[in-house]
Amino acid sequence: MEKLTGFYVKVSQWLNNEKGAQSLEWLGIAALLILVLGIVSSAISDQESGITDIITSIISKIKGMVG
Repeated sequence: MEKLTGFYVKVSQWLNNEKGAQSLEWLGIAALLILVLGIVSSAISDQESGITDIITSIISKIKGMVG
């Protein structure tokens, strides 16, 4: 009976360990961030104007909305 109890304790410790799940969540967030940065960089590199023109356009649109 002691061996069964010891086995149960070891298995329950493995199942209650959430360190692996947390690291998988961080890996997912990092992968999503890399994907978004890749999309943004490819969108900017396809444009003939530079990033300053894009930022200036965004700021002028925000100023137009605000007043």
